[in-house]
Amino acid sequence: MSKEIILDNNTEELLRKHRLSVTESRLKILNLFMDQPGALAHGDIEKKAGEKFDRVTVYRTLQTFVEKGIIHTIPTADNSVRYALCRDECSEGHHHDHHVHFICTSCDTTYCLDDVVTPELKLPKGYVAQQIEVLAKGICNECSGK
Repeated sequence: MSKEIILDNNTEELLRKHRLSVTESRLKILNLFMDQPGALAHGDIEKKAGEKFDRVTVYRTLQTFVEKGIIHTIPTADNSVRYALCRDECSEGHHHDHHVHFICTSCDTTYCLDDVVTPELKLPKGYVAQQIEVLAKGICNECSGK
């Protein structure tokens, strides 16, 4: 679960690096991701922002961050989406987060396991994978006490 690449950057610098204007809502939402060890859902962001953000503002900010390669989406079993910080090699329109996502069944936190790479799939001729998602469920190290 390494975020050291992102955490070394100032949030304002990260927004500028991705050619985004620095706004209060973008800064607050990005800081939530920087301070969170796991992924966030849209509702988590609304609750943790400390002030009432318009749902549309949160949605548009998340979509912009995904498009710019700042965060990536993680599908869940209930067909909702969570968001997590990308590694440094993601760029606009090109996500390279080929890692396993882990959902703790005890605390319901979703983690990016950056050091656990998704396996290569050998698909039949004519099939082209555009995205591979591996989701593991169990008890995280915080809940298991290890």
